[in-house]
Amino acid sequence: MITFRTLHILNKSPAHGRYSLCLSAIGPEDGLLLTENGVLAVTQPLGISTERCFALAPDLEARGLSAQISRNQAVSFDDMVDLTASADNVISW
Repeated sequence: MITFRTLHILNKSPAHGRYSLCLSAIGPEDGLLLTENGVLAVTQPLGISTERCFALAPDLEARGLSAQISRNQAVSFDDMVDLTASADNVISW
């Protein structure tokens, strides 16, 4: 599993002010996990490497966005726990 300096967990839609703040705070050794309405961001360019960007699969499915992201980027709740454990820091936006 990949490790991160900071895992940013974003649950805000692209229309929310914290969305752009989160994206501007992501460094080259960081990861991004999209949850809740944050998964709406999969329809837009994020400016982060795909191997460092993930989205919670149940939230994608609930919003009809499962086809918008590759299978290795869609994560389960168990995968979410593993991602948070692999990070030195976790920030929720």
